[in-house]
Order: sequence, then C-alpha cells, then structure tokens
Amino acid sequence: MKCSKTLAFKNIAGFLLGALLLVHGTATAQDTPVFDRLKNQFEEARVFSASFVHEYNDTFTGEQQLTEGTIWVGQDQYKMQSGGNLMVVDGNVSRVYDSSKERVIVSDYVEEEDDFAPSRMLQGVDDTYSVSEASEGDQTIIRLVSEDPFAVFMQVTIFVDARGIPLRIEAIDQVENELITYFENGEFETETADTFEFRHPEGVEWIDLRHGS
Repeated sequence: MKCSKTLAFKNIAGFLLGALLLVHGTATAQDTPVFDRLKNQFEEARVFSASFVHEYNDTFTGEQQLTEGTIWVGQDQYKMQSGGNLMVVDGNVSRVYDSSKERVIVSDYVEEEDDFAPSRMLQGVDDTYSVSEASEGDQTIIRLVSEDPFAVFMQVTIFVDARGIPLRIEAIDQVENELITYFENGEFETETADTFEFRHPEGVEWIDLRHGS
C-alpha cells in the first residue's frame, strides 16, 4: 500500500465512517428493525464509539497493514485516535495531528476526492447495491453487493449484534483488496461538547492547506 502514514490514517477513518453511514443510508429502503435502529441512532444525534482493529490485505503484493485505536462516529463528523495520532473531521475541515512529526495538518475535507469517503459509498445505495440480511445466532449479517465498476467497494458485509451494535465490517474493493475492521466495546452514546474536540500538545507546527488560507 503505497501511501504516507497520514494518508493511510485518513483513509482508514474515512472507510470506517463510510461503511457505517452506508448502513445508515440504506435503512429507509430496507425497513427492517436492524436498519431502523441504526438509522434512528444517527438521526437522534447519537455517536457510535468503539475500539477497533483495522486490517488491510493487499491481494497483489500480499502486504498486510494493521491499525488499532478508537473511533467516534456521528451523523456528519467523526474522530479517530490511533497511537499518538488524532484526526477530527467535521464534514468541511479535516484536522490531523501527526505525533511522529509533531505537527497538525489542516485541510479542506472534500469527499469526492477521498476514495473511502461516505459520499462515494452513498452514491450507489439506492440503485447499484443489492442488499440482503440474514440472522446467524444472535447476530444479523447485512450484505451489500454492487456490480457498478465505479463503486468503491464490490461488497460490504456488516455484522451487527442483537443490540444493533456493529461488531465487524468486511469490505472488498474493486481490485479485490480486503479491508476488515473489528469493533470492541462499541456503543451509541450521547454527544457532548468535547466528543469531537481536537486536542493536541502545545507548541506543535501547524500546516494549513485550505484554499484561501
């Protein structure tokens, strides 16, 4: 996977948010209890928080990349912390603290330019993804499959527990790379004033890449 650590960090965060919002976006069409519960949680300004382990498997090179941390996902914003790194996106602006270089990078957040962004996934929700749902023990397995060559993912599978909490997301992209995210201690919580606060050490370098800045 040829990308900087900062880009990989942003891609993972975008993927997690996109996959969760893909479920959120398809809820109305499916009209099932699982979809409805997820949809209502986001619409009621609840925040999904969890510890995660993200696994990226490159089928061409055989390379595997593992990232772990904590994520908070709201309806139109998210925060991800991994090691000493932190990223907060409010839908318009992305702020990333890179602990290895002791700097903050601020940039416009443009979903159309992010391969893992929610908008890219949501574009195909209504007419390019076929959705199926099955029960397996106390879990619900939601499968979304697209044959659209322009869809970011060919297939996304979300495993949800009996409480409506996502447990795992598995995705296969157009070149058959596999992305798996495992969630632990996931829950929907009430958003507070500091849920999406961007905290970083004092005295770090700031790099502002926003247009007009």
